[in-house]
Amino acid sequence: MKAQTVYQPRRDPLWFARTRNYTVFVLRELTSVFVAWTIVYLLMLIDAVLGGSLDAFVALAARPWMIAINVVALAATAFHALTFLNLAPKAAVVRLDGYRLPAWMIQGGNHSLWLAVSAVIAFFVLRGFQ
Repeated sequence: MKAQTVYQPRRDPLWFARTRNYTVFVLRELTSVFVAWTIVYLLMLIDAVLGGSLDAFVALAARPWMIAINVVALAATAFHALTFLNLAPKAAVVRLDGYRLPAWMIQGGNHSLWLAVSAVIAFFVLRGFQ
């Protein structure tokens, strides 16, 4: 008798690149690293303000590699936020008078609120809290 061999299919390391939905899913998951970096960076800023070492933080933040990381983090965080807001209708079913609210209404509300909050923050940041 011949010994049986166990079937082991080859694993494709780029399995997610075959389909657009899988690629977007993996990219969204990878953007979590940049979201975490943004949180760490903001905590460093708060520590510098409260600890009196703001000049050292400004010097660090002005370095070209730090600017590059933060530009990439901004793009990744925006992508993460957009995909999160677009997935909200699938996670939360909203019913009014027994009828399910269309996905575009939930997405529109989410994006409108995000835009409004961003505009308020930009107003105060650009105005300088005067």
